[in-house]
Amino acid sequence: MPFKLPSGAIVPIPAFGTGTKWYKPGDPAISRPVVDALVSAIKAGYRHIDGAEVYGTEPEIGVAIKETGVARDQLFVTTKVISAISDPRKALEASLAKLQLDYVDLYLIHSPFFGKETHGLTLREAWDVLTELKREGKAKDIGVSNFAVADLKQLEGAEEKVAVNQIEFNPYLQNQTPGIVEYSQSHDILIEAYTPLVSLSARATGGPVDEVVNRLATKYGKTAGQVILKWVVQRGIIPVTTSADPARQASNLDLSGFELTAEEVEQINQAGAKKHVRVYWTDKYE
Repeated sequence: MPFKLPSGAIVPIPAFGTGTKWYKPGDPAISRPVVDALVSAIKAGYRHIDGAEVYGTEPEIGVAIKETGVARDQLFVTTKVISAISDPRKALEASLAKLQLDYVDLYLIHSPFFGKETHGLTLREAWDVLTELKREGKAKDIGVSNFAVADLKQLEGAEEKVAVNQIEFNPYLQNQTPGIVEYSQSHDILIEAYTPLVSLSARATGGPVDEVVNRLATKYGKTAGQVILKWVVQRGIIPVTTSADPARQASNLDLSGFELTAEEVEQINQAGAKKHVRVYWTDKYE
């Protein structure tokens, strides 16, 4: 299914993430392993690169894009603002310089945890700046990340609607916060999922999802990771994943050639609901 934004852009899936394992805050040196992973991913066919100011990997994205030689209009680049949220315009200008780009395809407010007293502007005021940046063409579409329903409601009626809400999402965390997926989708806000494959990680293996996913992987001749990523997509959600392994990159990218039945999607839903695993924002959410 195509994932379409207000600008008319189609979001390529899956996205290749440059946070989590690549996270290098405060280190200005270019990390060659990050560049190499990005170059490999882009050459494999990834066209959606997900970055953020706080990851520290925007310079690596810029270098990798240059090294691959893939035309700018063939790539979909996302970045986010959190540390410099007090001045979103200045933050995006700094990000663009690091990315060596004139614009980003998607610019997100990375979290809702700021306000007038702590950062000098309200959520709505920050959103108004992003709206201006979109109008100027520096960001083709704008959205948010880690927002709960109450946060999204603060932006209702704004000149520019929220295009995307990127949240932690996987079989063991099907609502980062209460009702967020249903609310977002019912308001035509695309959900992007980070940590979609956490059930395959050491912190979650041996859980109730394993039997269902492994059975479906055998049925369709796919890997467990491909089955889970397909489940995410069939939930109407854009997966964001990453790997340094070229074989794993290719596998995660290859989600064609099979379709889960509605019953199979529901089987993963129900199995995942039996366990709770949250990796990020544990100080904010249960």
